[in-house]
Amino acid sequence: MTGFVFNEKPIDIAAGDGVFLYDSDGTEYLDFGAAYACTPVGHCHPRVVKAVTDQTRDLLFVQASYPQTARTTAYEMLADVGTGDLDNVWLCNSGTEANEAAIKFARSATGREKIVATRNAFHGRTLGALAATWKPKYREPFEPLAGGVEFVDYGDAAAMAGAIDDDTAAVIVEPIQGEGGINPGGREFFQTIRVHTAQHGAAMIADEIQTGLGRTGSMWASERYEVVPDILTTAKGLASGLPMGATLCRDWIADGAGNHGSTFSGGPVVSAAAAATLRTIVDDDLPTHAADLGGYFLEELRQTLGEAVRAIRGEGLMIGVEVKRGANRVLRDLALDHGILALPAGRTVVRMLPPLVIEQQHVDRAVTALNEVLN
Repeated sequence: MTGFVFNEKPIDIAAGDGVFLYDSDGTEYLDFGAAYACTPVGHCHPRVVKAVTDQTRDLLFVQASYPQTARTTAYEMLADVGTGDLDNVWLCNSGTEANEAAIKFARSATGREKIVATRNAFHGRTLGALAATWKPKYREPFEPLAGGVEFVDYGDAAAMAGAIDDDTAAVIVEPIQGEGGINPGGREFFQTIRVHTAQHGAAMIADEIQTGLGRTGSMWASERYEVVPDILTTAKGLASGLPMGATLCRDWIADGAGNHGSTFSGGPVVSAAAAATLRTIVDDDLPTHAADLGGYFLEELRQTLGEAVRAIRGEGLMIGVEVKRGANRVLRDLALDHGILALPAGRTVVRMLPPLVIEQQHVDRAVTALNEVLN
């Protein structure tokens, strides 16, 4: 019998198109999880499919020490959409690799060890990124982890200011905590991090693996707090679900980044997918669409669900509904009874991360279904 690492859900997904997924029996599901934010432009977007198909005909792979058009285009587009002066780009294969690189770059550039992270943070599952991930269930089976990490309460500006000192290499923080329950950090918290890291010569790392690429109503969620980090990480939907992550950094980080490498950094096929995805996000102004539709979505949820839930929070199309019973039971009923797929964020939060191309009728269907399940 074949064994699996992942716990599989009882739905055999066979195809996708736009905001919909289809199982092997042809049943249609409205996707409000976007495979953990991995399909911002929808499933099998024609521009992305064409870019990947064309690239596979020309060249499947060449290592990054050789210039290659698709990779160069991805570099340039990421530098163009990067906030502020984050125009140095490192490509890799996942969000956790992007965060690993960010931590390594910060330690190398500063010559320091200490990393400040936040409680309820999730930054990845490899040993370095895992050391900055708070929840014990992720950490304990793999300890001992890399040292030098200090955790403070998310959103507590005073505690964060007190934790940053002359021994700090970096603060790594999500603009909105995803796995932690869809918790926005707030402008004061992020500006405090920016001010104190600058004062102490430490790097500010914005983990935008889940919040970036237009998800929260701007290209990068950190822009909503009016801060420019020293390092920004992105992945998830960067290549429409093909494995790619990126670490963007300022010159002072890049100049002192040390020796880092990866065999599969910026492969041609995934680079072609990334360029097509980024071009679609920009050309179709999906961040503005996410802001507008996200505002409507939040208002409809609040008016419709009322006291049936504990809280509704989020930005743009990154929304959490904190329910009064187990989130997994709600998600099961949404999927099996209403054909809507969503995600958990902890035990009690239903997480909504739909493709950024959804329309109002899709939002209305999700709100109605959630109301029926909860009531």
